[in-house]
Amino acid sequence: MQLGMVGLGKMGGNMAARLRDKGHEVVGFDFNPELRDVESLAELAQRLAAPRTIWLMVPAGDPTRQTIEQLAEVLESGDLLIEGGNSHYIDDRRRADELSERGIGYLDAGVSGGVWGRQEGYGIMVGGDPENVARAEPVFTALTPENGGYVHAGGVGAGHFVKMVHNGIEYGMMQAFAEGYELMAASDIVDDVPGTFDSWREGTVVRSWLLDLLVRALREDPELEAIRGYAQDSGEGRWTVQAAVDHAVPAPVISAALFARFASRQEDSPAMKVVAALRHQFGGHEVTSSGDDPERDPES
Repeated sequence: MQLGMVGLGKMGGNMAARLRDKGHEVVGFDFNPELRDVESLAELAQRLAAPRTIWLMVPAGDPTRQTIEQLAEVLESGDLLIEGGNSHYIDDRRRADELSERGIGYLDAGVSGGVWGRQEGYGIMVGGDPENVARAEPVFTALTPENGGYVHAGGVGAGHFVKMVHNGIEYGMMQAFAEGYELMAASDIVDDVPGTFDSWREGTVVRSWLLDLLVRALREDPELEAIRGYAQDSGEGRWTVQAAVDHAVPAPVISAALFARFASRQEDSPAMKVVAALRHQFGGHEVTSSGDDPERDPES
């Protein structure tokens, strides 16, 4: 296929490279002049033969909204836009309706694979009309591994919804590995924490790509001394928790993992200061200025 790729950063650039490796023609545009093949979105549209297919890989929110508005002015009836960023699924139906008035098709595609996607392949989760999905399927199959990794999840919005849930699950898995690491490191029983994680990569039920990446990180820095204990959230964890509330679905693991990331941003937790103050008031427990109790307390 011939494809326009808008956004050639860590994800979009590697996706474009993988597609070229697979024999597809990719014309790329990025706001960074060092990365792009054409100088403008208008030139991108001119370079592509109609009906055009364009994949959008820019940050969610205003950058995506503004770029879609600009693309709508240069695309024509019969063209197809694939929105591959981490956008909120609620926005997809509105965008699809607005583009449909111009005769432009719309697919939402959740993409997973990070910086390893060019080599290993991506997970692609697509939402939209079957006709549009079939039209773009050669691109989806080229981006994914040979043994799978692509799904037409449902109508417009389904692709970003399942990617949101995927990222929520990812939050929980990462948090579980993190807590296991801290527990083993804090004990006086385990001498080789990195080696333990490495041993779990074969034959155990917790083997996974995330575990492989953790072992890689521990090989580079066994004590993680160069890593700051701070974790940002992309927004999709919040959306997953909100969707769980909206649908009355219990999601305690994902919720706890999200809140743990919030806690990582506090150098001196105000909530724990309250806990320390209350323990001092009802039990006379001494606390240091950092909130640590110097004596073990039998009562929580």
